[in-house]
Amino acid sequence: MFFFELKYSLTARNSTLVYFSIILVLMKFSLKQFFVPNFGKRLAFMLPGVLLMGVFVSILVEIGWGTDPASFMNLNIASTINWRLGNTEVLVYGLMLIFTIIFGSEMIGFGTLANMILIGYVIDICRFIWKNIGFAELLSNGSFSIRLTVFIATLVLFVISAAVYINAQMGVAPYDAIPNILSAWMPKIPFFVIRMTFDLSAVLIGVIAGKLSSNGIQGSIVGSVLMSFMLGPVITVVGKPLKKLL
Repeated sequence: MFFFELKYSLTARNSTLVYFSIILVLMKFSLKQFFVPNFGKRLAFMLPGVLLMGVFVSILVEIGWGTDPASFMNLNIASTINWRLGNTEVLVYGLMLIFTIIFGSEMIGFGTLANMILIGYVIDICRFIWKNIGFAELLSNGSFSIRLTVFIATLVLFVISAAVYINAQMGVAPYDAIPNILSAWMPKIPFFVIRMTFDLSAVLIGVIAGKLSSNGIQGSIVGSVLMSFMLGPVITVVGKPLKKLL
């Protein structure tokens, strides 16, 4: 009887700690953070930025020379589990969102949800369209000069779209929130080191998933690794003049 009461007491105490932790998390989270100042103006920048990111990533995927690390990871996970990219991104970013809610709920906003829900499905829709109008064939098997021109133009437009989305400041994507959280935990390590390590880890996960897939690795490993080093700094530079507009 004593052991039963002791076990019950410990279980009740653990449950209380869990509930208390949830309350602390919810105290940090407020619906007010969804409705930021200049909400309409910021939404008018953020939403097209997210949608265009999906369009441009779909083109990069078809060219096959590399994408951002998150897309590379998700493409290969989707190929392994035989899911659509949109569904895969909701699953992967949903898991990351749980982590973000617990340790960085103040970073969540409408932009967080738009990024995790819309981009993958936009990529799926665009790739379906590109395939049916022959654009996918041109991107994958066209002349080198055409592919290079489209690749450079698309990459530039993707960077601008990402900078617009980020500087709208309507919430951080779950993927982007995790390096911020880790940086707060490890203040002595420069943020760019944490971010690049995180991006390279995403590429590694993509490579492992691709190796497990019967379809092989989707996209270019080298291109995605290079983007791990380049995209963040370039988006930051491009985003500086946009802050004045937002």
